This record gives sequence, structure tokens and C-alpha cells, in this order.
Amino acid sequence: MTRRTTIENMAQRLAATTLLLAFFLPAKSYAAASEWVTVTGGAIRIVASQPKADGSIPAILEVKLEPGWKTYWRDPGPSGIPPQITLDPAGSVVLDAIHFPVPKTFGEGAGRYVGYDDPVAFPLTLKRVGNGRDVTIRASVFLGICEDICIPVQGELDVTLKEGDFDNPLDSARIADAVASLPEAPSEDFRVTTATFDAAAGVIRLDLQLPQKASRPELFLAGPSGISFGKPVVGEPATHRRVDVPVRLSGKDKRIAGKPIALTVRAGDRSMETTLVFD
Repeated sequence: MTRRTTIENMAQRLAATTLLLAFFLPAKSYAAASEWVTVTGGAIRIVASQPKADGSIPAILEVKLEPGWKTYWRDPGPSGIPPQITLDPAGSVVLDAIHFPVPKTFGEGAGRYVGYDDPVAFPLTLKRVGNGRDVTIRASVFLGICEDICIPVQGELDVTLKEGDFDNPLDSARIADAVASLPEAPSEDFRVTTATFDAAAGVIRLDLQLPQKASRPELFLAGPSGISFGKPVVGEPATHRRVDVPVRLSGKDKRIAGKPIALTVRAGDRSMETTLVFD
């Protein structure tokens, strides 16, 4: 074997190895995530996947929290700030909804609030508009993060989904995990069986059907502006539970009729979400 032949063989092997690496290692353009934006107490970013045939775009807002810091649910209490996302109207995407994993309650009395003390991902309902080949998500995110007091934070996030690119499997898994963590829909063994509003007492009264052997349920309620809720009072252990929820009405329109109220219930390792509307 001549020296020339040896060099040619080595060159061929090197070229083959380079091709294999290019095939197995994801290119930078595969990533469907914005850069992390550092804010007080943590960092935020948006992760998105390629649009589906119906124009919907699987996506999440990720909030990374430093130890000891918290962020808020859709109804955070009297002093918190829920996540808010505003998309650039000149972009090719609209936001229909933000979805919330089941939260936790912190504090007591006037200091009681609802939120998260671990990193959290909020699934987003995004819709593609227009006929452009690429999709650009430009989002202004405003939310509260707290250690001892609520601190408003804001970040500008950009994601571009190029037509023909493949999704990063890790990004897709993050989105799928976030969606899977959302509360389930009502079912035969986990639902609200009756819901009434006692205006004289200022209380919503609920009867719950809970899963067998479920632990004492936790309830979280969120309504439109002007409606706030006190700490739910849960009845004695049973598969059927009566729960009374104090209601405070403020503002000019002190009515509850016709106003949708989101209810999330955690019972053991399951959670359920539904909407209450009273006559």
C-alpha cells in the first residue's frame, strides 16, 4: 500500500464521519425556542413547534425560577400579577389562550395567593395567520415573580419557525409534557355535581364527585374583574364533598350571573378543570 493510497483512505473515512455527525447532530435551525431572557428571580422563554395543518402552533411559555422565588396563577390573589402575553400585531401569529397547570396556595388571610414555586411551563393556544412561508412569534411577556413581595418583570421574546425545518425532539417533548400536566376535563368520577350561588350569604356552594380514595381536595377559582374568592371551606371526608367558597363582588357591576368562573380541583394525584356559570 502506497502512502498516497493511505492518505486517500483516511480522507474518505474523515468525510464519512463528518456526514454521520451532520446527520445525527441537530442543526441550530432545528431549535424552536427563543433565547432565555433573564429577569429578577428567574428567566423566561418561548418554545414552539411547526404549525399543524389547521394552523395551530404547539407552544409553551417557560418560566425558570431561582430557589425561593415564585410566580403566579391566572388569579394570583390581591397583590400578584398573572402571566400576560402580547403578540406583535404585525406578526403572523395570534394568541387565543394561556393554559395553567394546577397551582399551589401560599400564605394565609390577606396575604394568601396562588401560584408556583417550581419552574413551570404554560401551554399556549397559538394560531398561524396569513400565508407567509415562515412563522415569526414576537411576544412581549409581563408577569410577576416574588420572593417576599411581587416584582413585575417583562421580556421581549422572538421565535422564528422556518418552513421545512424539523422540530427539535427535546423541544417537542417539553411542549408535550406541559400539555400532559394540565388538569383533566370533568369525568364521571371527578366532576361538579351541583353548583349554586347563595347571594345572601355571599357563598358559592359546590358538591363534588371525587375519585375513590382521593385526599382532601384543594380548590382554585378565577373569575372576571370584580369577582374575588376567599379560602374554600371543605366538608368532611367522603367521595362526595360539599365545599363553600366565599365570594366578594366589587366595582359597579356587583352581579355574578352569566359571568364564567374557572374552577380547578386537585384531589390526590389528579386534577380537574371546569367552568361555572350561574343564572
